[in-house]
Amino acid sequence: MGLNYGDLMKQAKAMQRKLDEVQEEIKGMVFEASSGGGAVKVKVDGEQVVHEIKIDKDVIDSDDIEMLEDLVLVAINDAINKSKEEYKNKMGSITGGINMPGMF
Repeated sequence: MGLNYGDLMKQAKAMQRKLDEVQEEIKGMVFEASSGGGAVKVKVDGEQVVHEIKIDKDVIDSDDIEMLEDLVLVAINDAINKSKEEYKNKMGSITGGINMPGMF
């Protein structure tokens, strides 16, 4: 019972095409997160590039800039994590959960 390398290569190429398609799909997705009960909202794309930050004027307090900075950081990190999780889930569905180094 020998290994059919031709079939194996076809399967590998098909998987690579699916992986490329998912990567392109995720690039175009937008992930939104907020902090401070919605006072700070952030949108990032699938490549973790920040596209928008919205800050409610009621949360701006010149005597407590550190709080605003923290809210912005939390929202950005949450949006990026959502993007990474979506990528991981979509890739895992293609690879059957096999961890492929350098992919995630």
